[in-house]
Amino acid sequence: MADFNLSDSDRSSFILMGIPSLEAAHIWISIPFFTFYTIGLLGNFMVLFVVGKEQTLHEPMYLLLCMLALTEIGASTSIVPKALCIFWFNLKGITLGGCLTQMFFLHAGSVTHSAVLVTMAFDRYVAICKPLRYATIFTNERIAKLGLVCLTRAVLFVLPLPLLLSRQPFCANRIIPHTYCDHMAVAKMSCGDITVNRMYGLVIVFIVLGFDLTLIALSYGLIIRAVLRIPSKKAHQKALNTCTAHICVMLMAYPIFLFSTLTYRFGQGIAPYVHIILANLYYLLLPVLNPIVYGVKTKELRDKMRKYICGMSSTGASDSEPLSQAG
Repeated sequence: MADFNLSDSDRSSFILMGIPSLEAAHIWISIPFFTFYTIGLLGNFMVLFVVGKEQTLHEPMYLLLCMLALTEIGASTSIVPKALCIFWFNLKGITLGGCLTQMFFLHAGSVTHSAVLVTMAFDRYVAICKPLRYATIFTNERIAKLGLVCLTRAVLFVLPLPLLLSRQPFCANRIIPHTYCDHMAVAKMSCGDITVNRMYGLVIVFIVLGFDLTLIALSYGLIIRAVLRIPSKKAHQKALNTCTAHICVMLMAYPIFLFSTLTYRFGQGIAPYVHIILANLYYLLLPVLNPIVYGVKTKELRDKMRKYICGMSSTGASDSEPLSQAG
């Protein structure tokens, strides 16, 4: 491992090493990083564009999908560009302020993402169990207020993480074996007592995410009970199909996030590069898969996206015809 010596002018800086034990393969690892990040951005911005342009999609479910897209764009953008700088240009330095800012945005994005999934579960519950009241319960104005509540909750819970770390004394060795400033990775660089930091991180995992998962489980328990009371099997299928995309997204999001978070604290026997790759997968795969899942499972969104994609293709083809004729 390279020996980094921080001068007095760099005493508030850290070194992000990327993926330990795989430094020689960084340039190859950057290829899937860049590919997934680019596809994720294109997919989520496409969702935002289509929902914004189509008046018929200005409904609660699609507005929630836009919130999900925004959290994924924000969280992935907070870490992937820096990781690519490490892989491509060996730019591993990051200031304490930059590190704490990155930490805040990526963790706030994760907590907001979880809160939006809870809201989507409640949306599905009302749509299936109380369909006649859906339009009055879930208005666009109420969705906007719920989005603000999700964001406010994330800020209130996550803000203490960088604030607590900013008061810690840090050791001379400030080499972080990670691609980004994860809370516990930075906390372990401290020479002081990090018991409060460690406990508060666990509070967020078990209370915030535990609370969210409990609400989601309760919503789906009520949905299943309501569906089982419907005599028609065709109605069963239709009701459950409306939940498929949301269930797929949850099954992708929560297991990876919880495994990554808990192994960092308790998985001493797991190789560091395995944990770091899994941690990055959470921010790389979800932005790619969510637009695909909702695009495939939601007919209205799929049709509108196809219309715009075909429209752009035909425009590009028509623009190229005069050029070929001129040639």
